[in-house]
Amino acid sequence: DTHVGKELRLKQQFFFCSATLQDILHQFKKSAARYNNSVIKAYAAANPAAAMKNPLLTSHIPGIRTLKDLPKRVAIQLNDTHPAIGVPEFMRLLLDEELLCWEDAWNITKNVFSYTNHTIMTEAMEQWPVPMLSELLPRHAEIIFEINHRFLEIVRKKWPGDEQKVRRMSIVEESEPKMFRMANLAVIGSHTVNGVAEMHTNLVKTNLFADFCELGDTKFRNVTNGVTPRRWILQANPKLAKMYTELAGPGWVNDMKRLEALQSFCDDDEFCERFRAIKKQNKRRVAAFLEQTCRLHYKIAPNALFDMQIKRIHEYKRQLLNVLGIIHRFDAVLRATPKERAKIVPRVFIIAGKAAPGYETARLIIQLACAVAKVVNKTPECAGVLTVCFVPNFNVSIAELLIPASDISQHISLAGTEASGTGNMKFAMNGGLIVGTRDGANVEIARAIGSDNIFQFGATVDEVKTLKKTANTRNPAPDERLANVCAIIHSGIFGDARKLGFNRLCSSTLTPATDSYLCGHDFASYLDAQARADELYLNERLWTRKSVLSALRMAKFSTDRTIKEYAEKIWNVEAKAFLPRHVKERLKVGAIRYNNTVDNTNKSPNNNNKNNNNNNNNNN
Repeated sequence: DTHVGKELRLKQQFFFCSATLQDILHQFKKSAARYNNSVIKAYAAANPAAAMKNPLLTSHIPGIRTLKDLPKRVAIQLNDTHPAIGVPEFMRLLLDEELLCWEDAWNITKNVFSYTNHTIMTEAMEQWPVPMLSELLPRHAEIIFEINHRFLEIVRKKWPGDEQKVRRMSIVEESEPKMFRMANLAVIGSHTVNGVAEMHTNLVKTNLFADFCELGDTKFRNVTNGVTPRRWILQANPKLAKMYTELAGPGWVNDMKRLEALQSFCDDDEFCERFRAIKKQNKRRVAAFLEQTCRLHYKIAPNALFDMQIKRIHEYKRQLLNVLGIIHRFDAVLRATPKERAKIVPRVFIIAGKAAPGYETARLIIQLACAVAKVVNKTPECAGVLTVCFVPNFNVSIAELLIPASDISQHISLAGTEASGTGNMKFAMNGGLIVGTRDGANVEIARAIGSDNIFQFGATVDEVKTLKKTANTRNPAPDERLANVCAIIHSGIFGDARKLGFNRLCSSTLTPATDSYLCGHDFASYLDAQARADELYLNERLWTRKSVLSALRMAKFSTDRTIKEYAEKIWNVEAKAFLPRHVKERLKVGAIRYNNTVDNTNKSPNNNNKNNNNNNNNNN
């Protein structure tokens, strides 16, 4: 968050964008030169007289490629606003290096770039102080101002006198200091803007970029995110992948729709037993990892329900709601008699993720989660019933270990805040059931796997809007269980709540005006969803059935579908089937063998006699 840190980030963004764009231009010009040479030779051969008259003049030759043909050959996708500085940089290269006029340079730039938005939270929209960018990249600042000036002329022409709309759509925010809004720059400088889930795209069009949508609705499209089954099943869960290959053939790796043919196995005892055995083996691996990493003094039972929430730590993703639920369960375990405790479904809560270094609230949530884990795991009554682990130094390799072992994964962001999420897809592909809100890709996953195979809860997007509007007028009416959880935190069992800041975390959930992410409002329905999961887990057969169906119905969420949609909807390129290297080599060897066989057959003297006989027979 320091000035020096921001400068460094801007320099990094510019460096990578500039290097990439210069390479793209270099490759295009190199390819165009080769192509143009072949066109000129063909023209000269067909029109020798014209070629001799003007040997150096090539502009009149049909088919010659110029920089104006870039949009036909090049597509550049802005992945959120971080590379948005690429728009003025590409303009600089075309204007200053290639000496194009503004109109031609802008037409090329706008038809080359497209922009994927990944968040609807305005505070996450990247902005750069005008003084900073002007000092570091003065030419780029000039170009951005010119882009903005020309764009606002169009806005004023369409909505004369509406200066409020002009201010909202301007790249330059009139604040102190003035700021460059990189999201607005990305929208203006792109031919297509897409969201990453149906709900998210709808919110982008109606809330975030509503004014831009009025200007050109066809510019906005949806391409739902996906994850690759090559990593998240084939590599991360090899035993499950092997079973799929045995039953559906190897083609499922590149076409997950083939797994849908296995849905009838959800009631097959042998298949389900094997599915459960694979899950149990994965859980044993994770149990051993947690016992060592989290320094547990006891063994984790693999028959416990493994409940995971692994994602970036942020208030809107509501790890706090998870932790509050864990404290409620901890209190229930302590209050239970030994006989009642024996009936409680054993749970292992696994939380993992990282946060921005300067994000104070995220640091407090991590600190509270760790404090709860420390107390719970040392409480004798919780042994074999409740375990809590915050996994440190989370990374993709750890995710590959954890995800195949999940029974439940939590995707509980406040409705209308998560663009898509991809963790939900990874977990579901591996047969983990979802406890989730009606947010992001959860909505589409529920539709794909069946709403009865997901534990949904919480306020909807429309309900959230209403609750936000009435937050300051509604009287506090917290759930008694939530009030009890806050009292436990205030008691100091997890450390001095006031000194550590835990009191601020939990107290904010009790009052509508301070419950910004509705943890307090959704607490009751969250506990109900978890209770439904507990009840279902006791029915092994039905739980397995739902897990199997969840895993087999996730074809839509493969990156193969995602990239194909980008190719068709945005890049305007033809998608080609992927052939692994070993397949290409086999095809090549097969072709060589075939050609050799044909050659040898043709050279055989016996074959010549046969051909002669055949010819004679045909003549007869």
